[in-house]
Amino acid sequence: MSNRKIFSGLLLMTTVLSGVSSHSVYAATSTIQTGHATSRGNMRPMGVHAAHHTATTHDTGPVRSRAAPESLSVSAHRTVHGAHLVVGKKLLEAAPPGTNPMAALNTMPGVDFQSADAQGVSTWSTQIFMHGFQQQEIGMTLDGVPLGEMTYRNYNGLNPVLAVSSENVQGIDVSQSAGAEDVAATNNLGGSLAYTTTDPSHKLGGTVNQGFGSFNTFHTFARVDSGDLNSTGTRFYASYMRNDQDKWKGYGEQFYQQVNAKLVQPIGNNSSLSAYFDWSDLHELEYQDMSPDILNHLGPNADNYYNGRASGYIRAYDAALAAQNKGGGYPAGYGNLSDASDASYYEGATNQDDIVGYLKADLALTDKVRWTTTAYGHGESQQTTWTTPYSGSPNGSPLSELVKQPSIRRFGVLSQVTYDIAHNHIGGGVWYENNDYQSPMYQYAEPNVVNGVVQGNLVNPLGHFKDPFAEVFNQNYNTNTFTAFVQDTYRPIRNLALHFGFKSLLNTTRVGDGYLNQDYYGNIGNITSGVSQTIAKPFLPHIGVDWTFLKRHELFIDISENVHTYAESGFKLSNSPFAVTQTAYNDARSTLRPETAWTYAIGYRYHDRLLGASVYAYRTNFNNRLQQITSGPAVNPISSVANVGGVTMNGVDAALTITPLRNLAITNSVSYNHAVYDDNITDSNGTHATKGKQVVNYPRFMYKARLSYDWRSLSFYIDGNYVGQRNYDYEGEYRIPGYWLSNLGLQWHVKKTSDTGPRLGGFLRGLTLSFNLTNLTNTRYIATMGENGNPMNGASAYGDQSMLLGTPRMAFGAIKADF
Repeated sequence: MSNRKIFSGLLLMTTVLSGVSSHSVYAATSTIQTGHATSRGNMRPMGVHAAHHTATTHDTGPVRSRAAPESLSVSAHRTVHGAHLVVGKKLLEAAPPGTNPMAALNTMPGVDFQSADAQGVSTWSTQIFMHGFQQQEIGMTLDGVPLGEMTYRNYNGLNPVLAVSSENVQGIDVSQSAGAEDVAATNNLGGSLAYTTTDPSHKLGGTVNQGFGSFNTFHTFARVDSGDLNSTGTRFYASYMRNDQDKWKGYGEQFYQQVNAKLVQPIGNNSSLSAYFDWSDLHELEYQDMSPDILNHLGPNADNYYNGRASGYIRAYDAALAAQNKGGGYPAGYGNLSDASDASYYEGATNQDDIVGYLKADLALTDKVRWTTTAYGHGESQQTTWTTPYSGSPNGSPLSELVKQPSIRRFGVLSQVTYDIAHNHIGGGVWYENNDYQSPMYQYAEPNVVNGVVQGNLVNPLGHFKDPFAEVFNQNYNTNTFTAFVQDTYRPIRNLALHFGFKSLLNTTRVGDGYLNQDYYGNIGNITSGVSQTIAKPFLPHIGVDWTFLKRHELFIDISENVHTYAESGFKLSNSPFAVTQTAYNDARSTLRPETAWTYAIGYRYHDRLLGASVYAYRTNFNNRLQQITSGPAVNPISSVANVGGVTMNGVDAALTITPLRNLAITNSVSYNHAVYDDNITDSNGTHATKGKQVVNYPRFMYKARLSYDWRSLSFYIDGNYVGQRNYDYEGEYRIPGYWLSNLGLQWHVKKTSDTGPRLGGFLRGLTLSFNLTNLTNTRYIATMGENGNPMNGASAYGDQSMLLGTPRMAFGAIKADF
């Protein structure tokens, strides 16, 4: 029986609801014998991102009892989007200064957030999964404006951490349903994250937050609020943020700065015009990608050769000579590796500039009709680097700098109307976007070394590169996206909400002239050019039911279908069907289908003064999974993109929050996720036994616990998170062990902004001192996985560099003053 027939039957039957001990890092287990000298097969160099497609969806957030002290609650919205979790500002402020707001989602069952830095701001290593769906399959918005796919070298948006400073985030509305038809996204198979920015204050004032921490971490945030400038309530704020930290291993800094501004002009009592502006400037030296081979022979502190001095460059120079059989040599210990030339590079860096802005009109046309329209624009330029030891410079150096320089220019408009009539809340809207994406890579010269002396100046990887000696590849993409949605939430009785809606999508991507350097790649033919693909999905349904009974009990059902449009990227950098040779594209074109997912979920919640409990069960059918298939040499493999079948997922979450005392909350949750591939994968090396194997990079089991307590002017929390075993390769032969991670935080509100009475010192409205410890037990663990894609089997997994270690124990402090 087809999904649509099942859907139609359920629609007729439905009446329901929605309102709302550590392991050593060296102990990776393998079910096969791995010869340590095996070829890495599909290994890719650092800086190459391949989609590590997994699948699956949905979740209900931990239920918050009414007395719980932190802003983490299930939200019953007027529209039924399945289970919503609202992460509030108080929970965000409890984290170390400058922490990525997305890290707060790690308190939710079914969510796995990973990063190689404690603040979670490294765009190369940041990774989030929601019930098995990776970040590329989660829609993200800021005040309704689409942020596109959260990928490294994003092609249609930007990482949320670069769109708004953490102190300016009011909250995150999380929907782990594939529904949420009003979200402006073309990739929300696994849910959506809707960021909301704070509004300017009605009173003149400001905030300064100065943070500091381990490894020379400094975080500075300053904001000025104008207060109401006139009788109509015109007001604005402007803020500046600077975040700087040294790498916790190796050498180099990770720096970014950001400016935010927002203007609000009220119109009458219930309408407004608003404008928002964001500028961000990021420069980071990234960590070297690790493999089990490197961990076993060089240890967890192995990193790139870069040390900011000539000695680091000379080590990389000698290693490149050895890699090209021209003399030179490797550092001690590298000779034991299966591939010493790929174990470390000179450096890999990220340089990125973004400008985002919008104008919004939010108008109450009547007391029952509201019209909201937003026009937005976004520009981005990047230079992401790695120093290759395989292709030299014209001056005779065996090294050269490969710099990918993608750019984005996109503009769009969103408009929607809501209408309340009788027992119905009706809504409808449209979204249009044009996105121009360029994806070139250039090659720059590195200095020669003569008699142990570097000739000329060392290249600054965090600077701006100019004057390349070669263009390696380039593609021009232009994408037009149009979506429309209609939805209705009907309440026949007060405690029952029935929701039905659907989204229509039309997406066309055209690839213009492309270029592929045949001297660099060999005579492999041209890159895909002069082609287009159109995805038309007129009916993507979403139904939900939410029934509250016996006062404190709630039952809900959610069913939805969604689609993921084709990805875009530089040549061979992802599962984009366009980022291959023309021949590979032509061979695959007839079998290309967009990825889709059907999700069916049912949940139950209970809450009273002492406890809140929830159980949530779901099933997802993820179809037409597109995967990059590579074969041949590691550095320059033959690449294609193929439809490799689907993923079937069944899972359950359970959460319990107890509040035995006022302002004391103890939360425990468990998640179980059985997500397996439906088919085997066939490539030039044969057929791989992936059918029935757990998806890569995401654990089958997670347990989370958190205790938080507010007492007078003090706030305290301690949490723990167990992440279970994860598959590293698609055949499930090499597994990364589970680990336990704990953190704590303490805040002393010397004076709360909500307190009445005279200002502290005559001018301070509020003063807060905070202290945080992350990774209390100093656990060695593998955090990010699959950032370079995943190996097919255990034989290639041992030498495959596609994992990053989590940070050791770190301490942070901050002083926040409100004026």
